[in-house]
Amino acid sequence: MVLFCGIYEAGIISDLILFRSDAAAQFHARQGQRRRRATRSLEIVAPDDTIDRFVDDKFSMNQSDSLNRLALFVREHPRLFVLTGAGVSTESGIPGYRDENGTWRGGQPIQGPAFIRDEQTRKRYWARSLIGWPHFSRAEPNAAHRALAGLEELGHVCHLVTQNVDGLHQRAGSRRVTDLHGRLDRVVCLACRKIVSRSELQCRLEARNQEFAHLEAERAADGDALLESVDFLRLELVDCDECGGILKPDVIFFGETVPVDRVRFSMERLRLSDAVLVVGSSLMVYSGFRFCREAKRLGIAIGAVNLGRTRADEMLDLKVTETCTAALPRLLDEL
Repeated sequence: MVLFCGIYEAGIISDLILFRSDAAAQFHARQGQRRRRATRSLEIVAPDDTIDRFVDDKFSMNQSDSLNRLALFVREHPRLFVLTGAGVSTESGIPGYRDENGTWRGGQPIQGPAFIRDEQTRKRYWARSLIGWPHFSRAEPNAAHRALAGLEELGHVCHLVTQNVDGLHQRAGSRRVTDLHGRLDRVVCLACRKIVSRSELQCRLEARNQEFAHLEAERAADGDALLESVDFLRLELVDCDECGGILKPDVIFFGETVPVDRVRFSMERLRLSDAVLVVGSSLMVYSGFRFCREAKRLGIAIGAVNLGRTRADEMLDLKVTETCTAALPRLLDEL
């Protein structure tokens, strides 16, 4: 079972949050049409044998051409709303949840209601996290994180919303960041809401569970470990030292909703931007996809740097099919 993913597909707060007035939407639509015409004018200078296709037969570009188009996209849209996913952090040693086709690697992620309701589910989660956390906590920002921080330094990033829970954007130097799905380095008590560090909890877990602390297992997404064939019931849970309540990582599990204020703030930043740039996300989870859907409604241009297909492929004005660590540093150099 993988550790974490975003909001459940039901998207409980999907269409109810802060849509602009029709007049504002029409203005953005007109602006977006002009921007898309500017971006598509690149087809005139593309090589004759370049075929405009996405991965699903929409765009196929050589690396030089794709970099030129991406650089022009950023120049034409200087206030980017950047939306990042697991693909940004894979080269930091943090595995993603999905393959290039957007399908799950392994089983379905843990469900939030099950974690809260069932002690056995909590024991399974914390046993695997106890093994996976040391590696996750040592992950360092990679070239993609640093390039995005560089883009912000140059004034090209209006705001960055990440679906990741690793905090690597901030460690790379990005300042305008919203952690849409929370942070794994924090743990919250579900009763008194006290926050403690995940590192502190690790010490307490290891002290009580020496037989688990020395186990090894394959790494999985977001600090999880593919630990099976053990008796999870033997794990001794650690409760809140303030009130004895249940401790939970301060992230959004499947079956839970992103806090309304967090979504509202991110939507406001989207409406202040000139374009959306999706980086390293298949957008298969609604919590991220919603921003592309709103951008499309407003006529805001959408670009993506991602290996494999995304849920928003039909909405994209530009798609670069490369790894984030390959494309973004070259983009920064080009600008």
